[in-house]
Formats: sequence, C-alpha cells, structure tokens
Amino acid sequence: MSFAHRAPLRVVLAALLTAAISILTMAPAQAAAYRFWGFYQLADGQWGFAQKGPDQIVPQDGSVDGWRFAVADMNDTRYPRATLTFDQLCGSTTAEAGKKRVGLVVDFGRPADAADGAAPPEPKALCAVVDAEATSTEVLAAAGELRVEKGLVCAVAGYPATDCGGEVKELSAEAKAADTPVQIAAPADSTTSAAPTPSATAASAPAEETSSGSSTAAYVIAALALLALLVFVILRSRSGRRGA
Repeated sequence: MSFAHRAPLRVVLAALLTAAISILTMAPAQAAAYRFWGFYQLADGQWGFAQKGPDQIVPQDGSVDGWRFAVADMNDTRYPRATLTFDQLCGSTTAEAGKKRVGLVVDFGRPADAADGAAPPEPKALCAVVDAEATSTEVLAAAGELRVEKGLVCAVAGYPATDCGGEVKELSAEAKAADTPVQIAAPADSTTSAAPTPSATAASAPAEETSSGSSTAAYVIAALALLALLVFVILRSRSGRRGA
C-alpha cells in the first residue's frame, strides 16, 4: 500500500482518537446538578454521606445525624456547615427507658442554594428523643413537619415551599462558591420529641445516581472506542507486514 492510500486512514484514526479523548475530558463537566436535601452522619468528628436512606438507618443512642439543603452535582458534596458533637447536642438530656437520644443538625443552606435566591431559615441544632427503634427519618421529624413526594424528603419545617430534587441547568458563581462555616448554638434545653412521619428516603440518592450514571456511560463509550482503535491499528499493521 502506498503512502497516498495510507494518509486518509491516518487522518480518520486521528480524528476518532481526538473525539474519544474529548468525550473522556468533557464527561465530568456534563454532570447534572440538583437542588435537594442531603443526608449525612457524624463519625469521628466529621460528616460523611449516609450509605443508606434515612428510612433504612436506625441510629443508636449517641449518634448525630445531619441534613443540608443545597445545589450540588456528583463532584461537589455539600455537608452541613457546622459540626456539633453528641455531647454538645444532648449532653443535658437525660436518658429515658425505651427511648434514645440522637443529635440533629439541620442546615437550610445559603441564599445561592435557594431556587429564588431568598434567605433560607437559620440552621438549627437539637437533641431528638425518639423511640429506640426510630429511623433517621423519624429523628428528622423533630426539626419540623416533613414534606415527602415520591419517597423523597422534599422539605423540612416547610422549607423549601415548592420543588423536590429538581435539576438545575446552570449553576451561578455564588452556588459554585465554597461554603463558609456557620455557628449554631447548642440547644440550652436539648430535649425534643419527634412525631411520626411518612416514609421517605434522602433526595440526594437519585440525584447522584442520575448524574454519575450519565458520566459513567460516557467513560465506557470512550474507553470502548479507544480499544477498538487500538485493535484496528494492530490488525492493520500486521496486514501491512504480510503484504510487504
């Protein structure tokens, strides 16, 4: 095969390779962002994303749950902006037979997290005294009435008034900005009982699964394209040697 016939093939291969690399490079930037309540738990003095939904977790006496309303995508985790220990939250609450004490931090987020940019309620911290078998959803009810839609926690204590885990097409610079820690005073009288609530799971789960799923698919397609190109080049090289 002459160089004149090989040149177009090289051009095509180069173009395909460039397209595959572009997909790999751009995939993370295409991750969707959502406005939702995220569910966290305190461990060793640090917030960590809950591994299960709040209906599936039965926190022990001495635990601390945290909730944060924010706009985020799979690459950006928004934790509660204050960290309070169990002793700070429930240290003045006496244990009761058949009950448990769970610290609760609820961060309603920043104005930039709100759909209308309005100032959200002030973050709150309390000690929830609930039945020994109560789930984290029932613990959250100590902070106020919950609005639940299609199995998702959409609002806590009436916030937000509308929407539920909605996708955000474009993030503002303020929404992308790093969080600034806030101070939440530990409750003076830390005893708060929770009322029964509807079944719910954290809205953060579908948001992350949706965005991570689309990005993962892009990576897989790009990887397969690169592999196909590599196999094609090897076979073409071997064919050229045999014909020589």
